[in-house]
Amino acid sequence: MKKTVLFITLVLAGAFSAFAQVNTQDATAAAAAALNAAEDVPEKVQKPKYWNTIVITNIAFGQTYLSQWAAGGYNNVSLAGNIDANANYAKNKVLWTNRLQMDYGFLYSADKPIIQKNKDRIYFESKWAHETPVRSLLYSANLDFKTQFGNNYNYGTPATTTDAEGNVIEPTSKDWLAARKLKSGFFAPAYLNLGVGAMWTPAPWISLNIAPISCGGVFVTIPELRKTYGMDLRDPTMDPADDNNFKAFRLEFGAQLKLDMSWVINDVFSFATQFTAFYNYLTPKVEPRLTWDNKIFWKLRRFFALTLTTNLIYDPRVIVKDSNKDGIADSKGVQFREYFELGFTYSINVKH
Repeated sequence: MKKTVLFITLVLAGAFSAFAQVNTQDATAAAAAALNAAEDVPEKVQKPKYWNTIVITNIAFGQTYLSQWAAGGYNNVSLAGNIDANANYAKNKVLWTNRLQMDYGFLYSADKPIIQKNKDRIYFESKWAHETPVRSLLYSANLDFKTQFGNNYNYGTPATTTDAEGNVIEPTSKDWLAARKLKSGFFAPAYLNLGVGAMWTPAPWISLNIAPISCGGVFVTIPELRKTYGMDLRDPTMDPADDNNFKAFRLEFGAQLKLDMSWVINDVFSFATQFTAFYNYLTPKVEPRLTWDNKIFWKLRRFFALTLTTNLIYDPRVIVKDSNKDGIADSKGVQFREYFELGFTYSINVKH
């Protein structure tokens, strides 16, 4: 009996060992097959990214309150915002950069019971370039457009009146609005220019674009502003005092030089400057039109930054002094404005 039990035990143990060996061999074979199948799957190739898009937004708020302040001044509040958007493309020997700058702001001061606009600008520029056999030299085409969103005014002082007792009556908001004088507006003026030439980039932070063939024009859609911005008469024999006798568009054909420099000192501080000169072949005796823009950006915290922006314009055809005010003769001069802001900023950077 004992021999029988021992025999049965040995048979069962041998059968279990053989079964386990078969399962192990099957599992090993299955794992090897799966590994071979995985090796046959091609690796996913990273798709090239040719576009780099950067959008910087900024909103700044300012406020001043004075109470019995001996030095004088006025309570005021201001609000301004700007967007600086860049979309750049680079593939093989082709470069294409696009930039849109939009600024808008206004203020309210206790000395004038009206809202005044103090910041308004739309500027778009697009540059296309293709490499040449010469190092750092590229064929180029440049498009730029500049105008503003809405009307801007010079605010004169309205005449004061007195009541029956001789007390001075302060001007109302309607009086201030009636005393203002239109200075500029949407497409009044607007500058459009397209140039073809070459671009020299000796370093990543600098580029010089020379366009000996440049064509565009100046638009002034508001008749009363056409003389101020040097628009031509429809007919030289017409009355120059009539605003409707001036053309709404002036063709320009000439040469343009544009110098761009940009330094990114670190992750929080940057400086950019652009100088542009345009010479019109159609008016050889008139001086070139010059513009110079600068922007300093200093990021203080994640969502707060200091921004200093300056814009300089010299246009020999634009009247910057008004002969109807204080007897000053019409003349040309340098136009300059400056903005210094501390505000909320947010950036978006996308590559695709």
